[in-house]
Amino acid sequence: MRLISPQWSAPSITHAFITTRSGGLSRAPYESLNLGDHVGDDFAKVIGNRKIVRSHVPSEPFWLTQTHSTKVSTPLSRQDLQGGDPITADASVTNVPNEVLAILTADCLPIFFSSKDGCVIGAAHAGWRGLCAGVIENTASEMLNLSPGLSPKDLVAWLGPAIGPESFEVGADVVKAFQDAGLSDPSKAFKTIENKSGKYLADIYQLARDRLNILGITDISGGGHCTVKEGQDFFSYRRDGKTGRFASFIWISK
Repeated sequence: MRLISPQWSAPSITHAFITTRSGGLSRAPYESLNLGDHVGDDFAKVIGNRKIVRSHVPSEPFWLTQTHSTKVSTPLSRQDLQGGDPITADASVTNVPNEVLAILTADCLPIFFSSKDGCVIGAAHAGWRGLCAGVIENTASEMLNLSPGLSPKDLVAWLGPAIGPESFEVGADVVKAFQDAGLSDPSKAFKTIENKSGKYLADIYQLARDRLNILGITDISGGGHCTVKEGQDFFSYRRDGKTGRFASFIWISK
């Protein structure tokens, strides 16, 4: 199993990694370390894959039912769950040591957050809808609620593997959505496609950086992968349609 560790300025007590598609049990088109239980894969294979990953984290991860929302799961909201009910949210935060946050993606952008002292962390699933609607802002807000003495400048972020700026074709409606949401200079994140009227190439990494910078988070790393082009390592819904999901995990050590 090949794991990717983020290169960022988070403290040593903040631990994080991203899985790739290798080292699991699933068969094509989910080959092989598919961690998504909602994509049509053999459920027993998914459970087996999650057991493989479980040996690399200190506790059972908090898996989310992701819906492209801006809802954030917090330690308090997770306490309200009964009988292991699924958590419906697109981001998680915690200040509890060894509580493992997990995000599933296959083109959308996984984002890690950490305070510079490691007292609070977060993870967000950011497709363009979530980015536009405020999933970054909500994640940071919940982190600051857990550590009231902090401000956005005390947070660092890492942008995980997502669809790259040469592969993410969108329509004019997406450009307009970000303009309406306050994106000051869309030319930085959207490039017109020659001979394709009303079509653009979107840079999801730039869109995330813009939102983070506006919020006051300027220590930002990552953003160099393309899930569509790097098929050996990553699942891609845009490329394959029927496919698996890789996962991003983050926790604070005791």
